[in-house]
Amino acid sequence: MQGGPENIPLGVCTVSQSRDQLTPPSRTESTVFSLSHTESAWTAETSPGKCEEFWFAIHLMSTGGSFLACGVVISGLWFAGQCQKATSILGPVLLSIGLMVLVVGVVLIPITKENRKRLKKPLSHYRPPVFNL
Repeated sequence: MQGGPENIPLGVCTVSQSRDQLTPPSRTESTVFSLSHTESAWTAETSPGKCEEFWFAIHLMSTGGSFLACGVVISGLWFAGQCQKATSILGPVLLSIGLMVLVVGVVLIPITKENRKRLKKPLSHYRPPVFNL
């Protein structure tokens, strides 16, 4: 910009000149149309890290492991003879829920790897479904 807004004389500029002076140059150079036609906007995608790819499986395994550890501790208290009423139900429940969630998280890792491989392959071999009526 040539001058700040306080230095613009009124009535001297045409409408298009005043619009050019009020619009910052960075906004006029990068429009939606020009950004959609640049190759770098479409091809320069960063690949997610391993933690971002497997965050759900990691979350399930950590939750299942903590439930399993609590179940082991509470079952150990039952076998030691401490708090027989509470530990007789909570120990097996936490053990089973923790083991189930941990196994689901472990099984989800190969499924996620297979889905990532399938998404990275090009769809050149894709055939549309044929409906025989």
